[in-house]
Amino acid sequence: MFTEQDYQDFEKRGIDLSKINSQIESLAKGFPYLQLSAAAAAGKGIYIPEKDKHDYYIETWQSYCAKNHTVTKFVPASGAASRMFKDLFGFLNAEYDTPQTDFEKKFFANIRHFAFFNLLNKTCIRLYGKDADALINQGKYKSVVEALLNKEGLNYGALPKGLLQFHNYDNCTRTPLEEHLVEGALYASSHNEANLHFTVSAEHKELFKQLIKDNISGIENKFGIKYNISFSEQKASTDTIAVDLNNNPFRNDDGSILFRPGGHGALIENLNQINSDIVFIKNIDNVVPDRLKSDTVEYKKLLAGVLVSVQEKLFSYLKKLENDESSIELQNEILMFMESVLNIQINNAKQLKPSALYQLIKAKLNRPIRVCGMVRNVGEPGGGPFLAYGPDGTIQLQILESSQIDMDNCQSAEMFKNGTHFNPVDLVCGLKDYKGNKFDLTQFIDPATGFISRKSKSGRELKALELPGLWNGAMSNWNTIFVEVPLSTFNPVKTVNDLLREQHQ
Repeated sequence: MFTEQDYQDFEKRGIDLSKINSQIESLAKGFPYLQLSAAAAAGKGIYIPEKDKHDYYIETWQSYCAKNHTVTKFVPASGAASRMFKDLFGFLNAEYDTPQTDFEKKFFANIRHFAFFNLLNKTCIRLYGKDADALINQGKYKSVVEALLNKEGLNYGALPKGLLQFHNYDNCTRTPLEEHLVEGALYASSHNEANLHFTVSAEHKELFKQLIKDNISGIENKFGIKYNISFSEQKASTDTIAVDLNNNPFRNDDGSILFRPGGHGALIENLNQINSDIVFIKNIDNVVPDRLKSDTVEYKKLLAGVLVSVQEKLFSYLKKLENDESSIELQNEILMFMESVLNIQINNAKQLKPSALYQLIKAKLNRPIRVCGMVRNVGEPGGGPFLAYGPDGTIQLQILESSQIDMDNCQSAEMFKNGTHFNPVDLVCGLKDYKGNKFDLTQFIDPATGFISRKSKSGRELKALELPGLWNGAMSNWNTIFVEVPLSTFNPVKTVNDLLREQHQ
């Protein structure tokens, strides 16, 4: 099946042959659906803190930051913005030259409201000797779009979202990268320092560095803070092999095997390199201007306060177990805590011998912990919160995608359909154990939760494999708490016209 050149390629990428064979087997067999117990809902897996608890959790977080703890804000930022401009690329390729669709008409009718308009205007003058308004008045709509998207212009069609101008201010514009720097100062700083880590593609790293170099001093002065910025790239060792429809390695025209990026689940390797006590995770495009940041800041602090307060209790239980592993009274107390706070149900606890129950309890407690914000479902595509069975028969909270759920099973389909909440990718994570040692996050992945999709290359169909998602299977074996957060904290930009929403103006 493999040639000598293939083996050299595997070695160069840092991928073991056993991993290659395992991926091919997964592509051939597929992944099992997860068995659901229930969709998580308010009071049943989703915690809604009373208003008087908000101050308690926020103060708990601020007190934690005042101590000798390290905090990092982790932002996946490598994705290209090409999908954001899908409709405009469609317009460029269309047979007509004037806006026809509602999307196209809205874009041009509101073009002056985009934060990037002034930059686009200057680019139009540079390329065509006329500004955007003049080109539009002459019916040269496609010239304006080319100035925005193409390499000779702003190249927005190939740049990552983090580098695009999103928001207007009185005397400047800001990119998502800069908005995340501001957020870091407001809720993820400790001792007047903020650590931010961005995962980027190799081709764009220097652009990120230059943008930070040009703007960081102004933000530091405004917030009286020092930034420590780091970057990482998705590792080649996390790429996955593609196969043809007969499950044989898919080969490029030159005979080499096609490998594809493993999806955002590959970033668990990048997260694993962060040596911080607490890490915030949030997508690059979910940002708002300063005037709307108050809800984001409040609820980020609240989520972090929930995490450190629960973590403190977890650590105390683990220390007690070390000193008194035989106490039935202590084990029962912990089981109640696990069920009421962590939503972990060990259904066969009464059938287990005390020694076996002790080992199981300790294993469940001594894991990374994440607190995830959940918003009310408003029809956005993507994953949601569920109570699901694990391989060992215990039930715990999971964030699942629709592809992980058996829609032919009436009960599972009904749970998915009637789910009340949606995952906005709003996480706060505890990465160290009760002794202060960093967890090896790769040990808490469920490898049976990947994703398979149909793609094509050079006119030939193929099957592609994505690794277990960063907040799905890659964190499957973490302790998890879901907390309801307001919809005002969730403002993603999926298309360029989303920037016309009130939240981004």
